[in-house]
Amino acid sequence: MVFLSFVYRFVTNFAFLAMVYFSLNFMEKYPNRAMLAILVLVYTGMRAASTLRAFYFYQKIEKLEGETRRLQAPINDGSGGTNARKQIVTDVARLRRDGELKSYMDLFFLALIVLLCVAAIVRQ
Repeated sequence: MVFLSFVYRFVTNFAFLAMVYFSLNFMEKYPNRAMLAILVLVYTGMRAASTLRAFYFYQKIEKLEGETRRLQAPINDGSGGTNARKQIVTDVARLRRDGELKSYMDLFFLALIVLLCVAAIVRQ
């Protein structure tokens, strides 16, 4: 399931990139192409800001993971539920890492889209 989530994220980002590419290349008049490129740049900027904010969120989760592991160490004296707590912390760490990878993938495609838009604005 994790692999499918990465494939889905890649396919949706690639579809957005392809849509921007073909939209900008099929516009014949420069003012229309420039306006579309500027609108896509604005949307891309908002998505990039949201993705960068997600990194701040992942950083806070990572701090909580470390704190949980630190506090859990003295409790590991054989009491019940310790394995369940360890599994929860491990699952959260895996989900955080996967979310960070997806965010990096998003930023890569957004950078490509920005390059396409700037190239569309610059060329006449």
